[in-house]
Amino acid sequence: MSEASLRTDDVNDLLHVLAALDDEDTIFALLEDLFTIREIRETSQRLAVARMLDEGASYATIEKATGASATTIARVSKCLAYGTGGYRTALGTLK
Repeated sequence: MSEASLRTDDVNDLLHVLAALDDEDTIFALLEDLFTIREIRETSQRLAVARMLDEGASYATIEKATGASATTIARVSKCLAYGTGGYRTALGTLK
């Protein structure tokens, strides 16, 4: 799916809401309403994988520490190397 077909008015509304929120508890409440517990865990796991990859950890170390599959680790690695910069921005925010 291309970015153009994904960037709908509904997606733009979600982006606007997320950008406007600045309280972690409010954001967490929204995440709980929008996503299943599993989706929240999987999404946050990907960010942990990105952090560990950025720090130079091996796939085996990441898999053991996070429980992420090799496929997930590879996908995150590809996004770090060739993606749109979203993980890089997130990691910069965490530093």
